[in-house]
Amino acid sequence: TRYFENRLETARRRGVTLPTPAFRVYDGTSIEELNAIIEEMAQGRDVVIIDTPGRDDPLARHSATQADTLVTPMNDSFVDFDLIGHVDAETFKVRRLSFYAELIWEARKSRAMRQLREGRREMDWVVVRNRVQRVDARNQRRIDQALAELSKRVGFRVAQGLSERVIYRELFPSGLTLLDKGQLGELGTSHLVARQELRELVANLNLPLIRRAALPASEAAGWA
Repeated sequence: TRYFENRLETARRRGVTLPTPAFRVYDGTSIEELNAIIEEMAQGRDVVIIDTPGRDDPLARHSATQADTLVTPMNDSFVDFDLIGHVDAETFKVRRLSFYAELIWEARKSRAMRQLREGRREMDWVVVRNRVQRVDARNQRRIDQALAELSKRVGFRVAQGLSERVIYRELFPSGLTLLDKGQLGELGTSHLVARQELRELVANLNLPLIRRAALPASEAAGWA
């Protein structure tokens, strides 16, 4: 929310138009109210993003059940990995699922029972490795192995996220992104590489909207 507020302020200060999503914060506890807000926000828009905390509560569980694409960002750290799986302290093998992975497993089962009735597609769960260091460390290799093992057990896929780059943090006060051409000044080689990294992340999410755009019109109509 703060990022979007900064973005609107930059647009006002510079007198320019910046593509900005509509956004709203919901701090209540009612699933019915949340559904009404989602329906309202969805009017005339292609994508609705629900950002939830990584905890098990009724709203997070409901949101996960409704999601066509579930994105779980994770730093390359066993602190973050603990959210989806617990590993052995000596071998780093996955011992059991965490509460969040169990939550998503239950959400997918609930969704599967409604798929045939409502014609909805299967949930695509994507774990995005975020703030990746650009060195090959032993810790990263252990996380590689743990993610590969856990993904086979609970059915998520792994996508490469954004590397640890200063430019991503520097853009926060202005609310700009690396895709805001004409607003960033002269970009260096590292910034261009970061922009491509961002494009690849969006492509790797494989959102239904992106898939429709890549299909012939006759086939894309089937995704509506």
